[in-house]
Amino acid sequence: MTDKRIIRVFPRRTNATPIDAMSRVGLPGLFDQCDEVHISTAFTWDLPEVERLEKQWKYVAPVKIGGPAVGSRGEEFVSGRYLKDGYTITSRGCPNKCWFCSVWRREGEVTRELPIVDGWNILDDNLLACSDEHIKAVFSMLSRQERKPEFTGGIEAKRLKPWHVKAMKELKTKQLFFAYDTDDDYDPLYEAGKMLLSGGFTVASHALRCYVLCGWDKDTFSNAESRFNRTLEAGFLPMAMIYRDKKGDRDPQWIKFCSKWIRPARICRTKGKESNE
Repeated sequence: MTDKRIIRVFPRRTNATPIDAMSRVGLPGLFDQCDEVHISTAFTWDLPEVERLEKQWKYVAPVKIGGPAVGSRGEEFVSGRYLKDGYTITSRGCPNKCWFCSVWRREGEVTRELPIVDGWNILDDNLLACSDEHIKAVFSMLSRQERKPEFTGGIEAKRLKPWHVKAMKELKTKQLFFAYDTDDDYDPLYEAGKMLLSGGFTVASHALRCYVLCGWDKDTFSNAESRFNRTLEAGFLPMAMIYRDKKGDRDPQWIKFCSKWIRPARICRTKGKESNE
């Protein structure tokens, strides 16, 4: 157990950023004092800001920089340290070697099961790649939480089994995110949709969500629109995930095009208008 006073610094605030007394977003304040500063960054496009922060925070205390954006391999998860209380990670790594994903390069191709820490929002890279025993233990942990669970890290459709669906329904899951990244993801997604809907989930609840990758080189608006609509047909509300290049940049035209495919309320309004025409 360390007695060091550590200030954790983040280049931007997100829903997952800690809000305790020793966390900061941005530059140091006049009265900030500590023994060590940890700058944590999840996104590569924030690295220029991280460099700026390091130059300022080094006058407060020695600085360490870490996080997924700098390729740091994650170890055991500590609740509330770099993610807000309630967010939890119970495993790291992914056996899939997707061309656009850095997880398997950073965390490894073998899923590492971690000690399970209480939380309600599961951010695992690929929870269903874990052993059945670990998954059941995660479900058991979720059953003790005061809030309904959310699986925002993403669930791999082809690994979904009926007993997963049954457990997730019994847990009254609030949100369940899948992924439609490549063409061969669609058939498993469609089958997962059928399994979830027959297991008691409903389209109207908006609990079934799906990240849809778009905007990479050679992708087109018409192909992306088709993927979004197929996602809806499978029973999921799509969430556009616009591809970023190595610098972290996104094409402004794709940002404009995907604006209606990011917020559930806008998607539902669009669906309603189309069904009335």
